[in-house]
Amino acid sequence: MAEAKQPERLCVGCRQLHPKNALLRIVRSPDGAISIDPTGKSPGRGAYLCPSAACLRLARKQGGLSWSFKGRVAPAVYDALEEALRARGEDAQ
Repeated sequence: MAEAKQPERLCVGCRQLHPKNALLRIVRSPDGAISIDPTGKSPGRGAYLCPSAACLRLARKQGGLSWSFKGRVAPAVYDALEEALRARGEDAQ
């Protein structure tokens, strides 16, 4: 019997495919607020990011979140995401 395929998503930083459960989902809610979605089920437009500072830096440099959310993302959002990664104990260096 064939194995069930795991969903994959593209990281907006490194632009590589990874299993969905290995990535952080960043969501822009209907009211425009951008935050990390720990459940992966929050309403709004989502973008996926590897839980590493390197990918966050690439996303910031290349405008990955702006591209995914089809609009400008304030630099303060990237700062908040970096702080959230650091608080989660992820690779935020």
